[in-house]
Amino acid sequence: MEQQEIYSTAQEYLSQEGIPGWLVYDYRQANPVFWLVVSASGHVTRPCYFYLPAQGEPTLLVHHVDAGKFADSGVQVEVYSSRDSMLTALRGLISGVSKVAMEYSPENSLPRVSRVDAGTIELVRSLGPEVVSSADLMQYATHQWTPKQLADHRVTADKLGLIVNQAFAYAGERLVGGVTEFQVAEFIRERFAEEEIASPDGPIVAVNANASDPHYEPSADRHSAIKPGDWLLIDLWAKGTADGSVYADITWVAYVGDSVPERQQEIFDIVIGARDATLHYLQYAHHEGTAVLGWQADRVARNFIDSHGYGEYFTHRLGHSIGFEVHSEAVNLDGFETHDTRRIIPGVCFSIEPGIYLPEFGVRSEIDVFMSADGPYASSPVQHEVVLIKG
Repeated sequence: MEQQEIYSTAQEYLSQEGIPGWLVYDYRQANPVFWLVVSASGHVTRPCYFYLPAQGEPTLLVHHVDAGKFADSGVQVEVYSSRDSMLTALRGLISGVSKVAMEYSPENSLPRVSRVDAGTIELVRSLGPEVVSSADLMQYATHQWTPKQLADHRVTADKLGLIVNQAFAYAGERLVGGVTEFQVAEFIRERFAEEEIASPDGPIVAVNANASDPHYEPSADRHSAIKPGDWLLIDLWAKGTADGSVYADITWVAYVGDSVPERQQEIFDIVIGARDATLHYLQYAHHEGTAVLGWQADRVARNFIDSHGYGEYFTHRLGHSIGFEVHSEAVNLDGFETHDTRRIIPGVCFSIEPGIYLPEFGVRSEIDVFMSADGPYASSPVQHEVVLIKG
């Protein structure tokens, strides 16, 4: 979204919810939301406050040493120098305001939302307003994708689907001579460069018990060989190299052999059953006009896996927000690590990635889902059968 669109969208939300204003605070880049709503031309070293009323123009409160960095921000700037002058200006900014939304989550129940330190929350409260969480406001104003971002994401997602299958084929072609997790990871990184997509880390290429570590990554000096009879999981994520690109993120699995063993097939079927049950639940809820919260979607998959006797082996949240970061700031599908009470709103993208992690092997199936105005749909390639790698 463009800056002015973010402001108008935020004001729409504030008016709907009866919240007089949004106070976005940052000190030394601790709050990424601040930098989504405000632009600066260089390094900023002092505390900053951005205040957007439900009606009217926004105001920036910044220290005089940083004021020049915001000259082209397009926002009215007020300047302070001493702490006393900061308090006076901040008091004037929110004078008569009954409540303000801030990047705060009671008891830190949503760590991705809780970006403002407790002392600053205490300070704002001492000036009069009640502080409420900006959890839903923030995603509503800053994380609804534009059609261009959605198109960019889908191009990248299709590239990931192509590359993951090429990576399985690469492993199969080299079985006789010997191939390792790290070599497959290097192949994937080379293909990223060729397709003009990039990621600062990853991919995950994990065989057997390594696949039971959800964030395992092979390295040049820590990796396993890939051999006949092995189970292989590949999780890869990337975004385009152009400014404004957003991520795609998928996980696929394969077996090295002519047919999938019964045990691996059983676990795979349960995992994709949980994945598909969640997407169907979201689609049905949208059809019925029912809003879904992040924790409710997580519960569907968790209940499905638990009903098959493997609940204790599903050890992470169901899904994460996807945006400019692969783990982004909007709603997570999470009722396990946290209790995400944010609504799944149109315009956001997230992963659905249930997993079962047994001591001998792990299975995860990850798809990206875009919540359109017409309902949610898989915006990435979807795996339906275990890939067979044959030498």
